[in-house]
Amino acid sequence: MTTTTQGATQPAPIVRIEGVSKRFRRGGEDLTVLDGLDLTIPEGEFVALMGPSGSGKSTLLNLIAGLDRPTSGRVVVANNDLGAMSDGQLAAFRARHLGFIFQTYNLMPVLTAAENVELPLLLTKLPSAERQRRALIALRVVGLEDRVHHTPRQLSGGQEQRVAIARAIVNDPTILVADEPTGDLDRKSADAILDLLVKLNTDMKKTIVMVTHDPAAAERATVTRRMNKGLLQ
Repeated sequence: MTTTTQGATQPAPIVRIEGVSKRFRRGGEDLTVLDGLDLTIPEGEFVALMGPSGSGKSTLLNLIAGLDRPTSGRVVVANNDLGAMSDGQLAAFRARHLGFIFQTYNLMPVLTAAENVELPLLLTKLPSAERQRRALIALRVVGLEDRVHHTPRQLSGGQEQRVAIARAIVNDPTILVADEPTGDLDRKSADAILDLLVKLNTDMKKTIVMVTHDPAAAERATVTRRMNKGLLQ
């Protein structure tokens, strides 16, 4: 998906945030987390969102991922107006277009690496053999083809995050959203995960939106946007 301007081909925006505000009700008062925010993310970009705690980074990520709805404004992702969707349509949208990477790996402890990666595909109509094949491919992409039958307790933290990333890409999503993906890792493991995200962005052309407090992580993105008090600076 591209647009052409004056003879030059430009990446089309995969995310358009238009005048978005998000307010929560707490203790009888309205708390404004996002305040008329605008953001455009071209297809294929690797964006890092930085800012102090409470600046609205994770709220913005949740809106892009269709996990929450704005109080006002529009969130358009992959040409879908998320605010116009029912809960069921949003669930189907997430299953098709989104891959999720979190600080906590959220792996099922009783399942093997391959079985954990296969989980999102259980929501599809793919036959078992095809689900297993895709899970193995995803594990190969993240460099864990030799850990297919290991359970999470048999893996290091860095390896667990790799399994989580394999699970995020197994359905070939349009966008990867990552919330502090290196927050629980030591520097060496964190750098390895960031190398993998860069590879997914450059080699597989995945659009990535990452929330991070780590300047070293943000440096690996192609664009860094800073947030403060619900606005982009």
